[in-house]
Amino acid sequence: MKGLCILGATGSIGESTLDVVSRHPDQYNVIALTANTNIDTLFEQCVNHKPECVVVVDEVKADLFKEKIKNSDLSTIKVKSGSKALEEVSTLENVDSVMAAIVGAAGLLPSLAAAKAGKTVLLANKEALVMSGNIFMQAVQDAGAKLLPIDSEHNAIFQCMPAEYVAGESTKQVRRILLTASGGPFRETPVDELHNVTVEQAVAHPKWDMGRKISVDSATMMNKGLELIEACLLFNILPDDIQVVIHKQSIIHSMVDYVDGSVLAQMGNPDMRTPIAHAMAWPDRFDSGVEPLNIFDVKQMDFEEPNLERFPCLRLAYEAITAGGIMPTVLNASNEIAVDEFLNKRIKFTDIPIIIEKCMNQFSAEIVDSLEVILQIDKQAREQSYKIIEEMFH
Repeated sequence: MKGLCILGATGSIGESTLDVVSRHPDQYNVIALTANTNIDTLFEQCVNHKPECVVVVDEVKADLFKEKIKNSDLSTIKVKSGSKALEEVSTLENVDSVMAAIVGAAGLLPSLAAAKAGKTVLLANKEALVMSGNIFMQAVQDAGAKLLPIDSEHNAIFQCMPAEYVAGESTKQVRRILLTASGGPFRETPVDELHNVTVEQAVAHPKWDMGRKISVDSATMMNKGLELIEACLLFNILPDDIQVVIHKQSIIHSMVDYVDGSVLAQMGNPDMRTPIAHAMAWPDRFDSGVEPLNIFDVKQMDFEEPNLERFPCLRLAYEAITAGGIMPTVLNASNEIAVDEFLNKRIKFTDIPIIIEKCMNQFSAEIVDSLEVILQIDKQAREQSYKIIEEMFH
């Protein structure tokens, strides 16, 4: 049995992972679960999966959780708190695989710690790779870790790559990658009406069940922009060789175009348990619990190029990865601040790309190979974003 640590257990990816685990109790042993503040869901997960230890990042909630389990039959579970504890559980000796599913920059250090410890990293946190770029990929290579992508698009690309393909390798057999996108809820909304978009509308994704931050990223197509940057790193390919394709049915999850004219596509119902099960069973396969795709229900599939006037965040992501260096870190940090401000109803939906672009214009694309500098740039970009917002609205 493989020992599993789930970073971000109470989010949608974490819950889906535990659903897959419950279908294969003879293959995975849950060693550690982590959450930020959602101790009620975490408690239920502990009842069902009996981990050895849990991390509740929020220290007040951690104390409440300790009280919660004290008088239950879960009292033997070790409870840790604070962000440093995330790195500790990612590197436990009896952990073989780490599901990296913490949203945002908070997921970088524990995911990187898992890679440096030579674990199999099931990467669902795209921001970790976007922020740290080649530093992360080099850590995977140096430690002999395995990196398996969980994002439905990157997992689809991985499945369509040549046999024995390893993440981070380049291959001359591939001409380009076709990265699909649903287009989100505002694919057909008139551009001049986007400034009226509400938080409630932005988080209501038509195809996927995601958290609030990722749902907003999908609505602005920054999610696709971050995936573009991640794909460049995961598959060692230039941004010019990645074509984003809007495919509203979300049946094809991405495609690989080979030099001989073959185009391989990975298809399936939109359910994150498919890529999760693929990565967990790799190089084998097992049941994910996902309803089989009935091709006759699909009837037709549409494809179109994204409109960069409608989706300026996608343009900014292309610019960030083309410029290289620290620019993807700046883009990601500023986006996290802008999205949070939008979710708290302090800025408009259309202000998000304006803030990011203004922030990017304050930095130059210097190359860095130090995690400390990356974290410093991340902090500076967040501070700069708050300043920009202050200037725009006060």
